[in-house]
Amino acid sequence: MDSAISERSATGGAGRRELTATADNGLKIVVVGGFGVGKTTLVRSVSEIRPLNTEETMTQAGRGIDETGGLAGLGAKTATTVAFDFGRITLDARNVLYLFGAPGQERFWFLWDRLFAGTLGAVVLVDTRRLSDSWYAIDRLEHHGTPFIVARNDFGGPAYTPEQVREALDLDPGVPLVDCDARSRQSSKDVLIALVEHLKTLYVAQLNAPQEYAQ
Repeated sequence: MDSAISERSATGGAGRRELTATADNGLKIVVVGGFGVGKTTLVRSVSEIRPLNTEETMTQAGRGIDETGGLAGLGAKTATTVAFDFGRITLDARNVLYLFGAPGQERFWFLWDRLFAGTLGAVVLVDTRRLSDSWYAIDRLEHHGTPFIVARNDFGGPAYTPEQVREALDLDPGVPLVDCDARSRQSSKDVLIALVEHLKTLYVAQLNAPQEYAQ
């Protein structure tokens, strides 16, 4: 996906600012999904700092491995994430949100379990033309018990209904499904807001759940 980011500020990036000395509570969110679904683009679009990324130029060694099925707009992909992307959003004087974008290629999946450690929640970014590429991400998040939402990145593909996407991904009814354009800062922010609202809903439900008392 084109990494040109819309809605950038005149100073560059997404309105970069220094981390205040009072910030002492770091909240972690991971963005996962298949190869080439826009994870790096989303982190870049929403981060207030110049994101740290580990993109490397794709070489002949990746031919036949890092493939996107010849889909339009992806065949010209020349770089790929080989460790993770990192971005930051300051929520207030004491709370900072850290974003980690996980690499999508199967040979880097061993990194995911470590990235999930201490994670508040996750965004599974999907391309509806390649929904099967997201199955592993959902499986690992469910295995770890990590709350997540699913975001359909806009690649201009077939217009599947939300019900069709849910069925294809075998999503639990309680998992939110939202649409986004990872190139847009506002759209990416809306995705993160949807995740936070989902986490809040889960937290309130847990508080209101009947308590079991030891006999």
